[in-house]
Amino acid sequence: MSASSPRALRIVVVGGGSTYTPELADGIARLGDALPVRELILVDPDLARTQLVAGLSARILAAAGSRCTVEATTDLERAVTGADAVLLQLRVGGQAARGRDEAWPLECGCIGQETTGAGGLAKALRTIPVVLDIAERVRAVNPDAWIVTFTNPVGMVTRALLDAGHRAIGLCNVAIGFERLFARELGVAPDAVELDHVGLNHLSWELGVRVRHADGSATDVLDRLIDEHGEALVAETELPLDLLRTERFIPSYYLRYYLEHDALVEQARSTPSRAVEVAAIERELLGLYADPDLAAKPAQLAQRGGAFYSEAAIGLLSSLLGTGPVRDHIVNVRNRGTLPFLDADAIIETRAEVGPDGLRSRPVPPVPPLASGLIAHVARYEELGVDAAIHGGRDRVVRALLAHPLVGQYDTAQALADRLIAENLEWLPWAR
Repeated sequence: MSASSPRALRIVVVGGGSTYTPELADGIARLGDALPVRELILVDPDLARTQLVAGLSARILAAAGSRCTVEATTDLERAVTGADAVLLQLRVGGQAARGRDEAWPLECGCIGQETTGAGGLAKALRTIPVVLDIAERVRAVNPDAWIVTFTNPVGMVTRALLDAGHRAIGLCNVAIGFERLFARELGVAPDAVELDHVGLNHLSWELGVRVRHADGSATDVLDRLIDEHGEALVAETELPLDLLRTERFIPSYYLRYYLEHDALVEQARSTPSRAVEVAAIERELLGLYADPDLAAKPAQLAQRGGAFYSEAAIGLLSSLLGTGPVRDHIVNVRNRGTLPFLDADAIIETRAEVGPDGLRSRPVPPVPPLASGLIAHVARYEELGVDAAIHGGRDRVVRALLAHPLVGQYDTAQALADRLIAENLEWLPWAR
């Protein structure tokens, strides 16, 4: 279907009770020409919370003149019947489980973080079996629906879905955040910025940045950004400017967990965790969402994280579903030779041309050894982590932790595995 013949869409959000969801509704309200959604169905086991979120989402859409309806439900099968796409934005165990993920690894001298290291593995072990169950239920009633996962750890969740044969793609907001930052710094439109985004989810680098011009030409601006806009890059990445200037790349914010690990462990031991901050923000947001006169996303939502989530999701869905142009998006997909130092089945985060007929990864520049070595290392950990999430077993958990560059010591891996299992017995039936 071409962009000139739009159709009304049914979009399902699993984990629709998330405080992120009004951000998505706001995007649908603003970008309805690209993605003409007529039904937004929010699926979540916490119906009362989801009804609050649905109420604000409906008011945002109505205030913009959108005809999109919003429904909250616990009935996944009914929701996905006839759906064009299913978005996954789950947090199994909620912020309480995240808080534990961020705490107990510190006892072993390792960073506690929701998507990398031992905390990230804990989240994967809780999440992947739930996601696979949801995906099987979707496939049973609607095998043609696209599954788009925003659920962390995105790369590992995407691999589990694709390994099980699902029609799935992974999405993260890191790249679009860089696009918007670079556009602001350079004074150009965001859609004029093109990235050579290379790596894994939450382990990525910008190896090239171009500004596209109306005549089809492009100007490489990576050096200009590093040399003239270093302060903004440091604020975004929280990494030393000397590193960027020496290596001539721009790493994602998440590289600091690898490159400044020990300092961050010490900092985390004396400051409130991100989970504590987010839980407080969520309580405030849900109180605001309950106000029947509120019909716009509150300013506090910007503190929740997930900046530009709606733009990234709507842009990707419009290309996948054929209501917008076939164009490039930065997504999580099979490697299939894009990075020659990885297996074909590895999941990478890269730029790909996306359309209703599928996607095609773009070639990437040569990856410097400093990045390629770490990518290869973490890709193997992710493979082992997915295996542990699907098959269970303490030995598999130890093996995955031992493979992670932030662990890498046998005694530490064993201690972390025991704590991980003890903290997550509710979600690990094989360990009970």
